[in-house]
Amino acid sequence: MTDNTRSSSDIFNNEDSNTTANPHIDQIMSARLNRRGLLLGGMGAAATSLFGAGALTGCATASTSAGAATGMAAPLSSLGFTAVGKSLADKVVVPAGYDVQVIYALGDPLKASTPAFKNDGTDTDWDNRAGDHHDGMEYFGLDANGKPSANGISRGLLAVNHEATTDQKLSSFFIHANGGASTLPRPAAEVEKELSIHGLSVVEVEAKAGQWSYKQASNYNRRITPTTEVIISGPAKGSEHLVTKFSPDATRARGTLNNCGTGKTPWGTFVSGEENWFGYFHRDAKDDDRRGKKDKSVTGLVRYGRPAGAASRHGWESAGADDKFVRWNNGALAANARADYRNEMNTFGFVVEMDAYDGQQLVRKRTGLGRFAHESVSFAKAVAGQPIVAYMGDDSRGEYMYKFVSAAKWDAADANASNRIAVGDKYLDKGTLFVASFKDDGTGTWIELSMNNPIVAANPDFEFKSDADVAIFTRLAADAVSATKMDRPEWGGINPRTGDFYMTLTNNSNRTVDGDMGADAANPRVYSDMKNGKESKGNVNGHIIRVAQANPADTAFKWDIYLFASEADADKTKVNLSNLTDENDMSAPDGLAFSPATGLCWIQTDDSAYTDKTNCMLLAGIPGKVGDGGKKSLSYKRPDGSEKRVDTYMGKSQSPDILKRFLVGPVDCEITGLCETPDGKALFINIQHPGENTPMAEVGNPAKYTSQWPANAGYGAGKRPRSATIVITKKDGGVIGS
Repeated sequence: MTDNTRSSSDIFNNEDSNTTANPHIDQIMSARLNRRGLLLGGMGAAATSLFGAGALTGCATASTSAGAATGMAAPLSSLGFTAVGKSLADKVVVPAGYDVQVIYALGDPLKASTPAFKNDGTDTDWDNRAGDHHDGMEYFGLDANGKPSANGISRGLLAVNHEATTDQKLSSFFIHANGGASTLPRPAAEVEKELSIHGLSVVEVEAKAGQWSYKQASNYNRRITPTTEVIISGPAKGSEHLVTKFSPDATRARGTLNNCGTGKTPWGTFVSGEENWFGYFHRDAKDDDRRGKKDKSVTGLVRYGRPAGAASRHGWESAGADDKFVRWNNGALAANARADYRNEMNTFGFVVEMDAYDGQQLVRKRTGLGRFAHESVSFAKAVAGQPIVAYMGDDSRGEYMYKFVSAAKWDAADANASNRIAVGDKYLDKGTLFVASFKDDGTGTWIELSMNNPIVAANPDFEFKSDADVAIFTRLAADAVSATKMDRPEWGGINPRTGDFYMTLTNNSNRTVDGDMGADAANPRVYSDMKNGKESKGNVNGHIIRVAQANPADTAFKWDIYLFASEADADKTKVNLSNLTDENDMSAPDGLAFSPATGLCWIQTDDSAYTDKTNCMLLAGIPGKVGDGGKKSLSYKRPDGSEKRVDTYMGKSQSPDILKRFLVGPVDCEITGLCETPDGKALFINIQHPGENTPMAEVGNPAKYTSQWPANAGYGAGKRPRSATIVITKKDGGVIGS
């Protein structure tokens, strides 16, 4: 979510909990290791433990074999469509020669017995309906007989995240008949609805005669909500910090929440990141006193956005004495953690794994991948005999980029295992988590986060006793090693032709010239932007960074900035560094995915800085590789008149033949979630929260809705706007983008 304005959707989606003043990692090593007397083995031994094996070797360029795809079409030299223009219309706009269909929207029934959606706020049976705020999404093929098939192109499953809900003044107003209660306590019936529209869904889709639709009665259809029982897996399983009244042995939890980006594992399962879950919990003003201010749980709660006295987003905890409501109050209210929900918030913030094909398998929380505001998970190409590598980002201002390297080495036979969740146990429960440190010379290091790292083990600011602590309080471990504060790391993707890892850095209103979040090589822009007479500052429009490694498991890397987002008419010496034009300018890159069929890089926006000129959009790019551009120097004047120079490394300039706008969405929406059929001929996109800026008081007056999509596109009953999945195909049946 963007952070330049305070719309209904982003009030709780942008935290400022990282107040650490990170020095350089060399300073950390010197001060902490010398003070603790841990250099008995010499600096070389300490550095090897700190950075992991391979850190002291030279940084090689990316291997083309690391992520090279087999069977991929020849690279495109230019994009094969005419760019669509900017649009403020309440519709989905795509290039000439393409068709758009709405196929799956909020409230659609997922069981034969569930009635059609009326879309007037009176609908029931929400556990068997599509959830709200469609977000990350992956496609899982089926053959003609409905059996799992990696090659299924006309029949498949969509696994969809339902991130949040369109809310103002506590309630999710479009799903309640009168807009819902705006004061506490909340009615139990309203809260039960809101619980059910969060989580995940699996829905079967099929194309017949070129027309796609979802299958309401499919046995594959499934909902996972915040009340569904899940299994805690990995190093944090059994931790004292995950003990709750529901699970005194800390092996189980309930549900998944605020799911944003996704990923698809090499063994064919769906992974989903829990992002801004912290705002759903309540702590009263006296909770620190009850816990004791020196209790490490207080430090953890504050670092994860829940200081004492923090009000919850929806007031779910106020709906009554039932356990399903009480759990959202994470105060220390009873004699111990087995009798209350003081640790409930700690059970969220992980990557969850689900087998879309197997509804009998419980979802796993893969704690080895760390706990933070997860977006997507990007898996490097699996290579026999090498570890599995996954890249992730923490979407808050000044947070970090992460990498997980499995302990187990890839066995190609696991790609076709019958028990896919068991394969996930093998590769995701044991391994090493790393955080990124970007250097000013275009290189960087992945720093190990474990008790094997003496800086983590000897951290004076927060006592880590085990790797379970690192998995639960990952941000504090990353603070300890002085990771690089980034401009809101969101979605990532692996270029299938080069193996380079790309990550969107959406924006950062806290980026300044100097200070704790001063401009640096990897986050170099600080500027001002005016919209409707109001000024925004910092890195207003965001950028996309990319990383190259000789092998994905290595700790050394090179980096550059693939793309600086900007308005076309912005200053080309300070802001529009990528030379964007009216055909490809953008703001706030968020979703990002690469096409396995074509290698195209798809970029989605979630913006509030440029929405006076255009709704949010989807762009297609033909990416190059790390190092295809050059060095760029930016200069800033300090208040005292002195100059600060920041050198950065950027990719080649973007011209419309290799980057252009493919789609613009309806009013107030975010474009998010992207997957395609294996042949690249059907592209699935999610349109999230259209009409979110409608005043709550106007919920009964369609004429006042800022959007009536998708009803105005002929889909479904009523006029209340709905998040929905669309599918895009080419009129001539060809590959998308070519």
